[in-house]
Amino acid sequence: MQTTQTNSAPDKVRLDKWLWAARFYKTRAVARQMIEGGKVQYNGQRSKPSKWVEPGAQVQVRQGNDLRTVIVVSLSEHRRSAPEAQQLYQETAESIAKRESIAQARKMNALTMPHPDRRPDKKERRDLIKFKITGE
Repeated sequence: MQTTQTNSAPDKVRLDKWLWAARFYKTRAVARQMIEGGKVQYNGQRSKPSKWVEPGAQVQVRQGNDLRTVIVVSLSEHRRSAPEAQQLYQETAESIAKRESIAQARKMNALTMPHPDRRPDKKERRDLIKFKITGE
């Protein structure tokens, strides 16, 4: 006798699979590496990729320079479109404010440290290397 599974939301999903389905990472392998590397925290603690995700749990996800804190709203084992994936979680207001302030600081820092219009030529490179080594 076979059991048939309906299309309703599953009651248990692995953390790596949920992060992949919620489109935080492009593949499950990358999600697994990030979890094992400590870039993802589940309810404030490091966890394993096989950790079962529950609705209402808090997940911190580091993506590049950004640290997102999200609350799990629903579960999914399947990767769907981006609008559907955004329904799986809700980002906290503190996380949004912090990310925006850090982005603003990065923009302000880019304005104060402009990049040169061109690469240095051979003589300028030698002068830069000499300056870095000797300080003259």
